[in-house]
Amino acid sequence: MSKRPIGIFDSGIGGTSIFHEIHTLLPNENCIYLADSKNAPYGNKSKKDILKLSIKNTELLINKGCKIIVVACNTATTNAIDYLRENYKLPFVGIEPAIKPAALNTQTKAIGILATKGTLSSQLFHKTTDLYASGIKVIEQVGEGIVPLIESGKLDSKEMYLLLKTYLKPMLEQNIDYLVLGCTHYPYLVPMLSKMLPDTVKIIDSGLAVAKQTKSILTSNALLNEYANKPTIKLYSNGEIAILNSILENKFNSFYLDF
Repeated sequence: MSKRPIGIFDSGIGGTSIFHEIHTLLPNENCIYLADSKNAPYGNKSKKDILKLSIKNTELLINKGCKIIVVACNTATTNAIDYLRENYKLPFVGIEPAIKPAALNTQTKAIGILATKGTLSSQLFHKTTDLYASGIKVIEQVGEGIVPLIESGKLDSKEMYLLLKTYLKPMLEQNIDYLVLGCTHYPYLVPMLSKMLPDTVKIIDSGLAVAKQTKSILTSNALLNEYANKPTIKLYSNGEIAILNSILENKFNSFYLDF
């Protein structure tokens, strides 16, 4: 059982930011990653469609023998993970915006959340915000257009810069000191965001926390791979493989898969 792979899926290539954290923390683990780029972004789809896509990805990973599934998509987590946990026997790890650490550490009592419409409108997001951000000004911003630009290879484009400038302006006007990235595509924006934001604003995402939670669940279920042999890493996309390879800097084997 322990040699079986960790399964990871996202609405495209963004969840590779989570894969990197998991692979760094758990270098012995075999991994299978699914980039559902054909259906990206999930953030503007209905809950019914998000659930349908999440089930499709889950069943594909189960058929490939995965021992645990990481839902490396904020929108899929907030809209589908409860159903997945109730209907499939293997453990699931989800992801949601890192509101808690931002709310607990803010000095200006104002934090910004950049996320998809599907995440910001979900019950889980509002529950987490109500629980940890009471008395904190939370400036929410739907990152409309960001995922399509990343998926089409325009990560460092002028279009991206102008879009982010528009989204950051109201946050900076309200004196945020934390920017929470609420989509797994967004950590790839950190180099650009760091140049655009003042030093007083800290950028925070959930990647390392997800990797630690994955390790914790594998350990508690006696599923941790203790073997030190070179792991098998397979990344599949139903979109443009060249873009997946580019964002991974051609370090891993990527394959086209029609799913």
